[in-house]
Amino acid sequence: MHTEPSSRHIERHLTNLLPSEALEDHAEDVGVVEREGKLQLPPLVWSFAFGFAAGESRTLAAFRRTYNSTADESLSPGGFYQRLTPTLAAYLRDLVEYGFDEVAVPHTVSEEFDRFRDVMIADGTVLRLHELLSEAYKARHEEQAGAKLHLLHNVTDQTVEHFSVTDEKTHDSTLFSTGSWLEGRLAIFDLAYFKYRRFALIDENGGYFVSRLKKSANPVVTEELREWRGRAIPLEGEKIFDIVDDLSRKYIDVEVEVEFDRREYAGTQSRDTKRFRVVGVRNEDADDYHLYITNLSREEFLPADLATIYRCRWEVELLFRELKTQYELDEFDTTKKHIVEILLYAALLSLVVSRDLLGLVIEHADDGIVFPPERWAATFRSHAQLILRELREYLAYSPPPLLQRLIEDAQKIHKQRPILQEQLATTIQPAAEA
Repeated sequence: MHTEPSSRHIERHLTNLLPSEALEDHAEDVGVVEREGKLQLPPLVWSFAFGFAAGESRTLAAFRRTYNSTADESLSPGGFYQRLTPTLAAYLRDLVEYGFDEVAVPHTVSEEFDRFRDVMIADGTVLRLHELLSEAYKARHEEQAGAKLHLLHNVTDQTVEHFSVTDEKTHDSTLFSTGSWLEGRLAIFDLAYFKYRRFALIDENGGYFVSRLKKSANPVVTEELREWRGRAIPLEGEKIFDIVDDLSRKYIDVEVEVEFDRREYAGTQSRDTKRFRVVGVRNEDADDYHLYITNLSREEFLPADLATIYRCRWEVELLFRELKTQYELDEFDTTKKHIVEILLYAALLSLVVSRDLLGLVIEHADDGIVFPPERWAATFRSHAQLILRELREYLAYSPPPLLQRLIEDAQKIHKQRPILQEQLATTIQPAAEA
């Protein structure tokens, strides 16, 4: 049942998420700015969050203009740029981490996932950077620079459980840690995270997993979990990829035994085995099977259910697409590492605010209304400037008059750098006089 939103509902909601006093106190604690300084932290934070969503271009100059239209006092280009420091990057990262911890969108996944505490998807995406950053962000190929954003996406709450930024060469798999936090949760992996020891630890911690089966793994079938009538090819004792091309059945449902190394302890490493379930769903168009490995039981999840579950990975692909298309995450034209980080965390802060408002919208909408993620992202972006303006009024900031800001933004900055019209006049005038 929806509730009628009151005036200023959005502004109160956002300032409850990121209270001004908390923004200022943390900035002072980490040394971003002194309390008596000219820079106003709440307008700066909101300018990054909404400026990234609303701006036609994601340039530093555009962010400065957004800040100047929000804060009480304008900052000159030099005054703005000198405040873009590694300390500010770390501060914004703190806000993103805090925001993702606080944001929770109402339950949006299918009923078939109700038995899990959460459905989690781990994935990463590459951001191409300026080649002069190749030392700070090593890429897979020489003469390139690339960062990688790793996300642990909570499909249940439609938010991000954990994120990290590394160079492109860092493997996704090293960023996923197992532990008791997995109890009752379902983790969905692509082949970048494939590791038998990881699957064993998830199972031993009371968690669940579904992953594509890597062809090089090729485990031995120990038992068929579904009987086939007639002259069906027996699978028991066979390696799954050695026999799969000879099969024509709609589904494969077997138990396999896998062998793996335990973590080294006291200088020795033991070998262990574990049994998991492998499911195959025939893809008639390609005349092959999609093969998955899991610890979910056949009693609760049929082969077709496993294929449906795995398609949830599309959720994180949509998330990356939102970051890259709506917020242009991979278009960073800078040679400074900390500026890359500031812009990256600003984009993630936009995502935090977007998800937080989506939760508010769902709360006040009629039951049964669906908000597709990409449509919501486009809606949020189209309204970002209006929300920022109303937030500025709610927080009682009074920016300088528009005419004054136009004069400040449009005037020539560097006296030693003549503008094009002056260069043309200087060149043409002597020729005309002659």
